[in-house]
Amino acid sequence: MVNSTQSSAGSTAVGIPWSEAPYPVLVADAEADLVFVNEAAGLVFPGAHSGSALSDTVPAWLSSAHARYLAAVPAQRPGADRNPMVRNPMAQGPVGDRTYEAHPTVREDGTVVWWLVDDTDHRLARAALRMEQERTAFLTQASNLLLSSLNLDRCMDVTAQMAAEHLADAALVIAPTRGRELPVVACLRGGTPSMFGVAADPEEVPGLGEALQGFPPVPSRWIDPEAAPSWLIPEGFGPVGSIVITPLPGHGVPAGALVLLRHADGDAFTEGEEVFARLFAARAGAAMSAARLYAEQASITETLMRELLPPSLHQVSGVEYAGGYRPSLDHERIGGDFYDVHPPAVDGDASLVVLGDVCGKGLEAAVMTGKIRNTLHALLPMADDHQRMLSLLNTALLNTHDARFATMVLASAAREGNAVRLRLTSAGHPAPLILRSDGRVEEAPTQGTLVGALPSITAKTAQVTLAPGETCVLYTDGISEARGGPLGGTMFGEARLRRALSECAGMPAEAVVERVQMLASQWVGTGRHDDMAVVVISAPRTNHLSAVDGHTRGRFTA
Repeated sequence: MVNSTQSSAGSTAVGIPWSEAPYPVLVADAEADLVFVNEAAGLVFPGAHSGSALSDTVPAWLSSAHARYLAAVPAQRPGADRNPMVRNPMAQGPVGDRTYEAHPTVREDGTVVWWLVDDTDHRLARAALRMEQERTAFLTQASNLLLSSLNLDRCMDVTAQMAAEHLADAALVIAPTRGRELPVVACLRGGTPSMFGVAADPEEVPGLGEALQGFPPVPSRWIDPEAAPSWLIPEGFGPVGSIVITPLPGHGVPAGALVLLRHADGDAFTEGEEVFARLFAARAGAAMSAARLYAEQASITETLMRELLPPSLHQVSGVEYAGGYRPSLDHERIGGDFYDVHPPAVDGDASLVVLGDVCGKGLEAAVMTGKIRNTLHALLPMADDHQRMLSLLNTALLNTHDARFATMVLASAAREGNAVRLRLTSAGHPAPLILRSDGRVEEAPTQGTLVGALPSITAKTAQVTLAPGETCVLYTDGISEARGGPLGGTMFGEARLRRALSECAGMPAEAVVERVQMLASQWVGTGRHDDMAVVVISAPRTNHLSAVDGHTRGRFTA
C-alpha cells in the first residue's frame, strides 16, 4: 500500500508537495527505514511503504547509496575538502528493464529525500550514439587500411582479419572461382589470416552462390549452421552457432563474398549487425575490386610494355650487336626512341638494323613507335631495298590519324669473310659514325628526308665495310643534343661524341654502348633530357665463333 501522507517532519521540497511530484520520491531516515513514498514511487517499487526497510523494497544499489551518503554527510566540516560522495551524490542503477538516476537531499531532521529520474531513453540514446561512433571509427579505419594497398591478396587478408576482430568470432573472404577452385582467406579472432583454395560448389552453401553473383544477402536465420561444409569452418573454431553470408560488391562485377561465424555458445547475429556487416562489405568489396582491376591493368600494361621496349641485342650471323636506351623520364620505361635487329630469313643474307626517333616522348610516342616497328616488320621481305621500304612506311604513316613523324636509319649488315659489309640509309636522322681500328671516327655518307611528314621521301644509301674490330654507331639526337655540363645548358654535341668514340677503338660492342651511355648520363646529370638510344654494330676481331645460334649471345675464343 502506498503511503503518501505527510510525515511529522513535513512533506514539501522546494515548495512542491511530494505527493504531487511527477517523479518517484522516497524519504528514508538514518536507520534506512522509509518514512514517505509518493504515488509515482509506489508504482516503481510496489512493496514500498512508510515504515518498511529500504533494503527490503528497493534494489541494492539504491539502499547502498543511501548508507554511503549518510556516512559521508557528518564528515563535512566548514573549510574541509568535501567528500566525493557529497560532491557527486547521484546514484544510478536498474529497476526491472528500466534505469534510474537517484538524487539525494538531506533534510534538517537527518532524513534523506531520494528523487528518482528515469534515464532509460537517455541511456539507450547514449549507447546508440557511442555504438555509431565506434562503428564510424571502425569503417574509417577499415577504409584506410583497405585503400592503402592495391594488392588483392592483401585486401582479402585485411578484410578477413578486421571482420573477425570486430564483427564475428571468425571470418572468411571468398573470391570468385579461379579455374576449378574458390580462393579463400580465413581468420579466427586474434589470429592471422590464411589463404587456401577449395574445389567446392558454392551452391552447396545457402546464400554463398547468390553472394558470389552479387545478389542481396540471405537472412542469417535462414542458414542452418549444421549444414555448413567442413571447409567453411576454420580449424579449431568449434561448433558454429550462427552464420552471416553477404556479398562483397565491386565495380560492376562482384568482388566475392564475406562469411561471418559465431560460436554456438555466443549471441546470434542481430538484424542491425547484419546491416552493419553489409556496410563493411561494401567498403571491402570496393577495395578488392579496385585491387583486381589494378592487377589486370598492370598485367596488360606489362604485356604491352614488353612489346614496346627495345629488345636485348646479341650476335647474329657472325655480326656483333649491342644497344642501350634511356627514356626521357627516369620513372618511365618507354618513349619515342626505338631500335630493332631483324635476323636474315635465309643464311647468307643481311640482317636489318633499324634505329628511329619518333616526334614527342612518353606513352603516346611509344604507341607510335609500336606502329612503326610493326609496319617495318611486315615490310621485311623487301629489306634489301631501303628506299622502297622507307617509301611504303612513309605512305602508311601519312594514312594514319596520328600526325607524328619520325626520323630513322636503316642498316643492312652481312658477314663477308672476316669483315662486315654495311648498307646505311638515313631518313632525316643523324648519320651513323664509323669507328676505325686506329681510333678515327668517320661519318657515313648518307642522308634523307624524315618519314611521315611529306608525300614522298628521298634517301641516299651508303656502302661501308667494317674490318675486324671496327664499329658502326647508330644514335639518336637525344645523345648529341643532351644539355648539361659544368654550366648546365651546353649540348653534348657530335664533336664530344666523336672524341668519346675515338677512345673506344677495339672495344667490344657492349663496352662502346656502356661508354656512350655513361658519358651522356654524366653530362646531363639530374637535368631534363630527351630519349636516348644507341646501337653498335661491330665486326668481331676473330673469325672463330662458338655457341651462336642466331638467338643467344655468342662467345668468341682466340
